Amino acid sequence: CVCVCVCVCVCVLSGCLVTQEGCASLASALSSNPSHLRKLDLSYNHPGDSGAALLSAGLEDPLWRLDTISVEHGGVWRLKPALKKYACDLTLDPNTAHRRLSLSEDNRKVTLVREGQSYPDHPDRFDSWYQVLGREALTGRCYWEVEWEGEVYIGVTYRGITRRGRGGDSRLGLNNKSWGLVCSDGRYSALYNGTATALPPPPAGSTRVGVYLDRPAGSLSFYRVSPGGGGSSDTLTHLHTFCSSFTQEDLLPGVGVGGRGSASLCRF
Repeated sequence: CVCVCVCVCVCVLSGCLVTQEGCASLASALSSNPSHLRKLDLSYNHPGDSGAALLSAGLEDPLWRLDTISVEHGGVWRLKPALKKYACDLTLDPNTAHRRLSLSEDNRKVTLVREGQSYPDHPDRFDSWYQVLGREALTGRCYWEVEWEGEVYIGVTYRGITRRGRGGDSRLGLNNKSWGLVCSDGRYSALYNGTATALPPPPAGSTRVGVYLDRPAGSLSFYRVSPGGGGSSDTLTHLHTFCSSFTQEDLLPGVGVGGRGSASLCRF
């Protein structure tokens, strides 16, 4: 990890696996060697209560000259390697699910079924496309993985996507409110605003996709996830990245399912 210092005033250590012990060392260094540092960004790390308190106390020390310390989005899971440090716990929202979609495994798995489900009427429910959205809004940096089977659309959409009718304005990837990755046996394709980009086909048996949203940076990336052998970490192979300002309303994860399809939000 690289500490980025701008004009000797800002130090960015976001997502750099900083622990409680690391915060203690950092506080000691700042105390013994006062600098012109004015802002310290430790978001997406694991300072813990003690580390955050130790550094926050430095705001009262005139020798530190610090004005701002950021420790948002912290937690022990931020110490996981690579993108998994940004892992988020997501579930599917039954109020958005098409009636031909069955939710199971604590609303983490969706399966296309023959018989309509007895969901109550709801204005957020898709009435034509076999789709469902996530319950939790996506903020900051988020990473999640989806295990898929059959034909599946994995995507991200603004909350305001149309839920009625069979037009492109309500389908993941067929409008300017959503972005998607189409997964099926033998093919991947990226989809935005009705334009499909063919991608290298997945190898046989590859059925897991990682999704990384960096909303501040304006990027949405998809990866093929291959399990590591011998206890090693999973391997992520980049598939496609969309770039957008993402400045509008809430963003939500979304899943669309085709024939004999199912998708599961993976637990970390």
